[in-house]
Amino acid sequence: MASYDLSAFDRRFQAISLVGAIEQQGQYALNVGFWLRDPNQWVQWPEMAASNPRQDFLWEQTCFEIFIGVHNEDFYREINLSPSQAWQAYQFEEYRFPEDMPPPAAYDIELNQLKRTHYGLNVSVDLTEFMLTHKLKWSDMYLGLSAVLKTSQGDQYYAMQHSSPNADFHNKRDWLHQF
Repeated sequence: MASYDLSAFDRRFQAISLVGAIEQQGQYALNVGFWLRDPNQWVQWPEMAASNPRQDFLWEQTCFEIFIGVHNEDFYREINLSPSQAWQAYQFEEYRFPEDMPPPAAYDIELNQLKRTHYGLNVSVDLTEFMLTHKLKWSDMYLGLSAVLKTSQGDQYYAMQHSSPNADFHNKRDWLHQF
């Protein structure tokens, strides 16, 4: 299991710490955990959903995200995970394209399990169809972890690193996990 300290885009904001952990499980499953430390209880949590529905615009509330890139390819996937237990996966042909809002859903990624925990969020996703369709091995892919945290102090944007002048989770340079 690999873990990463996610940093706030606003470097002055140090009140909340966030760690993401990535684990390949089996041939096509990916487990990711997000551990959040919020001693002041500033994070605003969305209401719980019934049974892991797919929903759009989850990033408008507190939302954790996984980006999946493929070496030497422009296309990628974005997975949005809400502490409400709702989720969605999107497909992009290249950097933020198509520009539709919401982006086109990616049905080649399935949810195994998503649950809010006392420490944050844990998810298991099934990448079988995505990997088989594109003839991918784990070593062909790389990941980025990020989060939008709605707080009483304003929105905070967390990622593995921030190399753009604005918070930009779609910047592949900031997707640091290699298999």
